[in-house]
Amino acid sequence: MQQDVLFQALAGREGAVGVITLNRPTVLNSLNHTMINAMFQQLTTWEKDPTIKAVVIVGAGERAFCAGGDLRFTYELYQQKSDKITAFFKDEYRLNSLIYHYKKPYIAFLNGITMGGGVGVSIHGSHRIATERLLFAMPETSIGLFPDVGGTYFLPRLPHHIGYYLGLTGARLQADECVAFGIAQHKMLATSYTAFITLLAETPLKQEAHQVVTALIEQFQEPIDSSPLIKESALIGSFFAKNSLEAIMQQLANASHPVLISALDTLQKKSPTSLKVTLSALQKGATSTFDECMAQEFRLVSHFLHHHDFFEGIRAIIIDKDQQPKWQPPKLAEVTEELVNTYFS
Repeated sequence: MQQDVLFQALAGREGAVGVITLNRPTVLNSLNHTMINAMFQQLTTWEKDPTIKAVVIVGAGERAFCAGGDLRFTYELYQQKSDKITAFFKDEYRLNSLIYHYKKPYIAFLNGITMGGGVGVSIHGSHRIATERLLFAMPETSIGLFPDVGGTYFLPRLPHHIGYYLGLTGARLQADECVAFGIAQHKMLATSYTAFITLLAETPLKQEAHQVVTALIEQFQEPIDSSPLIKESALIGSFFAKNSLEAIMQQLANASHPVLISALDTLQKKSPTSLKVTLSALQKGATSTFDECMAQEFRLVSHFLHHHDFFEGIRAIIIDKDQQPKWQPPKLAEVTEELVNTYFS
């Protein structure tokens, strides 16, 4: 029977490298509850183990690092009226927090699709490497949720308000854009992985471990190319710097830039509740600590689990694939400030 997540201690000089492999390639390495709990336990053990000098996390296969949480599984629990759904998110956020506070170098090798929960188990680590195959997104508003797994912390800290654009629209980024915006710090060819991890294992990390790992990665670093989004990020982000969804939509309605025209069309299809809660969560997250953001996210998801739009979004996009979610309420104007505030209570 195939194990969903694999753990290996790769022997090396003055310590081993702990390697985590997300091992569900047929479902783009999406995370289930068993994987989350196993990773938490193994990472906790490795952090205390003096023979483990660094941790690397990769995805099996070439299509994805990790496409997110297992939404079909979540929907099945919902239909069973199971209380395990709340536990899933609680344990997932606990894992995200462990990674953020991890004392040893934690290196995520982002090869292929990296979305949602996959971002949560990578972006909070000390080192993020993008390969030429990386496709990044936080697409939660499409399923009536909000960009969680620490999204309310890292997105508002990206330059030029581009994180607000990414969090609200779910727009997809390529590797070069991820490095330009700081989502990843380095670009490396996928074929360089074996040579890199071999060198990492052979290199002592007793002194200044994080800086030594950075220097090792830089030996394999590829230059990044520009893109229209990189060149015009300040312009695009400025449209998302407004303090209300109505103001953002109004500005977008007068825009002529193709990215902004597309953004308006995208936002008009999303859950109005999800959009307004997301904007508020990003604004609050911009001045909150990581731990405050994670506590806020657990409050938010606990409310989303008892409202219509999240499971309607999963039904329409993942289960029935009719792409016709019926949001409640269906219009932005019907999502009052009082309603939004209940999600934060």
